[in-house]
Amino acid sequence: MDFDLNAEIDRLGTHSVKWEFIDQGDEIQQTDHASSTNGSRRVLPMWVADMDFRSPPAVIEALVRRAEHGFFGYSSPTNAYYEAVCGWMKRRHGWDVERDWIVMTPGVVPAINMLVQAFVSPGDKVLIQRPVYYPFMEAIEKNGAVIVSNSLVVEDGRYTMDYADLAARAADPKVKMAILCSPHNPVGRVWTREELVRFGEICLANDVVVVSDEIHGDLLFRGHTFTPFATISTAFARQSIVCTAPSKTFNLAGLKTSNIIIYNESWRKRLEARLRSNGLRGMNPFGIEATIAAYCYGEPWLAEVMGHVEANYHFLADFVAEHLPQVRVTPLEGTYLAWADFRRLGLTPAARKALLFEQAGVYLDEGELFGPEGEGYERFNLACPRSILAEALERIRDVVAAL
Repeated sequence: MDFDLNAEIDRLGTHSVKWEFIDQGDEIQQTDHASSTNGSRRVLPMWVADMDFRSPPAVIEALVRRAEHGFFGYSSPTNAYYEAVCGWMKRRHGWDVERDWIVMTPGVVPAINMLVQAFVSPGDKVLIQRPVYYPFMEAIEKNGAVIVSNSLVVEDGRYTMDYADLAARAADPKVKMAILCSPHNPVGRVWTREELVRFGEICLANDVVVVSDEIHGDLLFRGHTFTPFATISTAFARQSIVCTAPSKTFNLAGLKTSNIIIYNESWRKRLEARLRSNGLRGMNPFGIEATIAAYCYGEPWLAEVMGHVEANYHFLADFVAEHLPQVRVTPLEGTYLAWADFRRLGLTPAARKALLFEQAGVYLDEGELFGPEGEGYERFNLACPRSILAEALERIRDVVAAL
């Protein structure tokens, strides 16, 4: 099938966080910075992780049918929903998930917050691997726990885990949980089975709960295989909580629908109790319909999207190598988020942001957001038309040349 992924679609007037707001830390502020009325001075948003592609046609058709029905009352998943989720996990990842293992939540980030609340006492520690998705840090600190970073190391431009450091930190009896980002956001690693085994064995040996955020598990480049953490062994399944959602895969983040897969029954009940204590019951009816349609009929669309994203990555890498030799692009194995090292420009974080956002008019996620290990880096969202990416890179080339 042929999906037009290079069409620039006007998203203004749709309450789009990516296109109509700026992140100000604890709040977002509405702005017209990306409006085409600004001409060549419009800002190109390549920050927050949603795609500039329409969702699969089957999803749109399912939502139109649901809207035309005209009833939007309380909703709960039926057999069709569970069959769609379990069928996807089996076909894509060889994972036989039972419906009873699935706990629905209104997004992976709310789920991680509730898991910290349910499994970690104030003052206890949660291990993460920075630079990493910044809501992990917020979930830990805002719920009274302490961050411990088993920071990733860079070898020849490629990120790997530091297992000696992991073993030392996990041995601390105050470390109760480890949040694994798999595939990793922002560095783009798709962890191999062997890497996950070493990570998991250390956590098991120290009775550390593993929360594996696998929201990017469907977004793979050719030659890379994703391994769901819980499929490695029964022991790993019993010691882990796996966070999944169709949101990144099919551009459905605004429908607030995620599936937390928990093999351990007692742990499953703890999350369900936390959901009830927060008054969270039922599901968004559109999220139900979109998930069923995406998982049953969305694979051809996903294949084209990932081909486009991979081509965008190679365009980025080639352009930077030719025109921006001061910048280093980290090899990308999965996700649609590229991680680039701007440290050789010698700029402070504030000066780099002024250069890229204010002068070039390109809105990226600064590396400092992902922890101190990200200082000097920028994250690019490659799920966009090639014309957007090309214009952004040309603008960056021009302002860097003028330094």
